[in-house]
Parts: sequence; structure tokens; C-alpha cells
Amino acid sequence: MPHADLVFTGGPVFTANTVRSRATAVAVRAGRIVAVGTDHDVRDLVGPGTEVVDLGGRLLVPGFQDAHVHPVWGGLDMLRCDLRDGESEADYLETIAAYAASHPDASWVQGGGWSMSAFPGGTPTAAALDRVLPDRPAFLPNRDGHGAWVNSAALRLAGIDRGTPDPADGRIERDAAGEPTGTLHEGAMDLVRRHLPETTPAELVDAVLEGQRYLHSFGVTAWQDAIVGDYGVGDDPGLAYLAAAAAGTLTGRVVGALWWDRTRGLEQIDSLVERRERYRGGRFAATSIKVMQDGVAENFTASMLEPYCDGHGHATDNSGISFVPPEILNEAAPRLDALGFQLHFHAIGDRAVRECLDAVEHAIARNGRSDHRHHIAHLQVVHPDDVSRFRELGVVANMQSLWAALEPQMVDLTLPFLGSPRDAWQYPFGDLLRAGAVLAAGSDWSVSTPNPLAAIHVAVNRVSAPGEEEGEYPPFLPEQAIDLATSLTAYTAGSAYVNHLDETGTIEVGKLADLALLDRDPFAGPADAIGATRVLQTFVEGERVYAAGDA
Repeated sequence: MPHADLVFTGGPVFTANTVRSRATAVAVRAGRIVAVGTDHDVRDLVGPGTEVVDLGGRLLVPGFQDAHVHPVWGGLDMLRCDLRDGESEADYLETIAAYAASHPDASWVQGGGWSMSAFPGGTPTAAALDRVLPDRPAFLPNRDGHGAWVNSAALRLAGIDRGTPDPADGRIERDAAGEPTGTLHEGAMDLVRRHLPETTPAELVDAVLEGQRYLHSFGVTAWQDAIVGDYGVGDDPGLAYLAAAAAGTLTGRVVGALWWDRTRGLEQIDSLVERRERYRGGRFAATSIKVMQDGVAENFTASMLEPYCDGHGHATDNSGISFVPPEILNEAAPRLDALGFQLHFHAIGDRAVRECLDAVEHAIARNGRSDHRHHIAHLQVVHPDDVSRFRELGVVANMQSLWAALEPQMVDLTLPFLGSPRDAWQYPFGDLLRAGAVLAAGSDWSVSTPNPLAAIHVAVNRVSAPGEEEGEYPPFLPEQAIDLATSLTAYTAGSAYVNHLDETGTIEVGKLADLALLDRDPFAGPADAIGATRVLQTFVEGERVYAAGDA
């Protein structure tokens, strides 16, 4: 028998297969797994050219797969004015001033990553930004991408003043006199975004590689890019992925979710079919459709069945925004399903979740059941009546479990405005699991960290992972916690299922050797230490694509 190229011994190995068997050794030849079992089982596969990795009690897992992520945007933010590490207005202004000083020739200051919880009401002001950027325009989206901080120069350039109406799909934050204050929500961001300088193809390729490097450092070997298409000005990742694939530098496996333009209707379907055919090369294929059905709860644009509260328990007249009218969605879903597309929905509010489930139900009624593996991401508020429908309709629950914890944004900007009983319907992963739903997992980076172990920590403990949030909070709806094995499986086999990457996601003979080596076995330690686990090495088809300094 030919020798293996790579052998792992000394276990443990988490296979993520249906019986969740444990092994101690794995052998890889020509990019595929050729043996899984004990150290004795792989002994004869070790030859003079075999690399042997002693696990030494550290856990080997399938490569993580992120089922909802924006690595190109994350990469661009890292290459521009990166605000991810700030915690206060003062931190952000210091970073922005330093970036502006070191980039004097940039016509705009772009970047992003600020946290809403750092500002009263989650809304920073142009006046504050003007102190460090009085003349040059700035456009700085927040971490979730549903709002942007702009200065007075940007407002002037875009012609935004007290007479500018709110767009149908967004809102301009204003003071008591009606003057714009410097925060633009949802579609209102486009009023400024259309004036930004075009991102060059070279910048986008650099962003792909920077985002890929960062994902690999967390053991992520495959992902679904949740927006590929004409979402902004010159920032379509599709061509950049193709360029990286052609150059042989795309080491991750990428499914692209083509953007459904909510300002258009069914007439865009032909162009999506054309782009699907064009956006295919190497390890990249754009076979999904991204439908953003609503916004986020923090700025009251998440679509709710009942109106938001005013913070004192009284109902308002605002129940959020359904970006795609249900009558359009219920026609688009069957047509896209019939054309072989996977539907990838963004749904935060309970009305949005129901509208997406209804759309899939229409597709099944017209076309019958398929293997497209439609999925709904985020699932912040799910009405109890809709939990069982995920299993009934075969819709995958795509969890961003890092958010299922109490932290300042949840405590200050969400809970008071949801009210009871909705506040107890948030992130119901335990209920979805018990109802038989298929679970997948992702990060939504650059909204939040792409570290799967931090998200898994929250899924198991329902508290933030160590170092992720300041302050001590009790577990958030602990009855919705899921166990470690289930959460690991969701982040590996579950997301591989969503991505139709059926040759990956588990450690089994014949599968591709996409693997991640952790620095410990989290099953052997306390649950409250899961989030401290690090990735030491990452492999794609047996090739090492990341190694920590202490690997």
C-alpha cells in the first residue's frame, strides 16, 4: 500500500459523522483521507516521506465552514481604517485621525467596524467626526453593515440636509429640528455610498486574500460569501474571487450568494442566471441567491409581526421593514428554485422569518421538494409557531450563535424595544434542534469575529466568550443552549451541507482532507473554557494553509 503524505496520531479526532465516533489517527494521501482509526491502523502508512503530526491530546476537527460571512468587506476594512478594536468614541476618533494622517492622498476616509453600543442610542454624530476630519469626507459603516457614520463633508457632498426625505428602505438620523446628525440607516447609506471612489480590482483581490488569510487563522477552510453582486459601488467580490482562483491563490472553498436587488423585481432573474454561469472557476461558484428580507432590531428595521416598544413597554407605530414585498418574494422564490438556485435569506425579525418560510413553502407547492438546501440566517426573533416549519419545509437554520448572549448592545438597544414575550423568542437554537431542524453556522464577519470557537462557546454557554465582551452577564435564555458536539457539527458538517460541499465537513475515508488542529480538546475541559481554544494549524486538501507561531 502506498505511504501517506500526512499522518496525524495521538488523537483525539472529532469526525463529525452521523454517529460522532472518536478516533486517534488520520492518514492523508493526495489530498484525501485514506484512513481513520487508531494509531495502529495508520502505522504501515508512514514512510520516509510522510509528515507525521503528533496531536498529543489536542483535538483534530474537520475544517470549519462559515455559512454566512463577508470576507471581502472584512478584508477591505482591515486594509483601510479598521475600527474593530475600538470600544469608545474616543478610541474611534483616535484611530480615524491616525489613519487620515497616514493617508493624506486618500480623497475619502473609508473603513468601518464601530460598535453601536459605544454611542448613545447607537448613533454617532457628524459633529464628533468633524473634529478629526473637518474637510475630507468619511464613510464608515458599523460592524453589522446596517448603518454608516458620516461627517459633514460627506453630507454636503451628497446633498443631504433637513429637506432630504428618508428613502423607503432606510432612515436618516435627525435631531429635534430635523437636521441630519451623521448616522445613516439601511438604504439611506446609499445616498452617500454612490459618491464613493470605485474600489479597484486590485484592491478587491487584496481584500479576498486578506480575508482568506484571516479566516484560515481560525480554522475556516470553506465559506459562503453572503453578498456577491452589485450591492455597492465597485465592490462586487465575484470578479476578485475569479481572479484569485485563476491565479491559484484561492485556497478556501467559496460559494457565492448573488445579491437580490430589492430595488428591482423579477426582471433581474435573467441577469442572475447569467452571472451564475460567469462566476464559476476553481474553488469558487456563485450558486446561491441572497435575499435580505429585513434590517436589524437595533435600528428598528428588523421586520416584526407586532410593533416595537418605545422602551417603556408601550407600542409604537413602527414594526420594521420588509425589504422585499411578500407578493414579490412569493413569486421570486418558486422561479429561482425552479432554476436550481439555493435561497439564502437574511431574517432578523419574526415577520421576516415567517415571510421567508412562506416563500419556500410557495416554492415547494409549485415545484415539489428539491435538494437546494435553502437556509435562513440570523434568526434573532422566531415566533414559536414557526420553529417546527424549518424541519417541515427542509429549511436549514443558519445560526450566528455569537450573538446569543447578553452584552451592551442587546441590553441597551434591543431588549427594551422588543418587550415580552418577544424578548424570550431570541436565537431559539435549542428549540430548533429539538424540532429536528438541520443546523448550520456562520459568523457574519465583518459584523463580528469569524472565530468559530467563540461562537461555539456562546452556543453551549449562552454567555460571551472570554475576551469578546466587557462586563458580567448571566446566561441568556439558557434553555436554548446546545451541546458542544452539536455546535461543532453545525460549524463543520452542517455548513458543508448548506454549501453542497459533500466531500468535506466530516473526517471519513474518501473525504477531502480539509482539517483544523486545535490547541486542546475542549471536550476534556470545562464548558466555560471553550472560547479560549485556539487553532494551531489549518489544512486544505492536506496542504497547510495556516500555522500559528507556536504550532
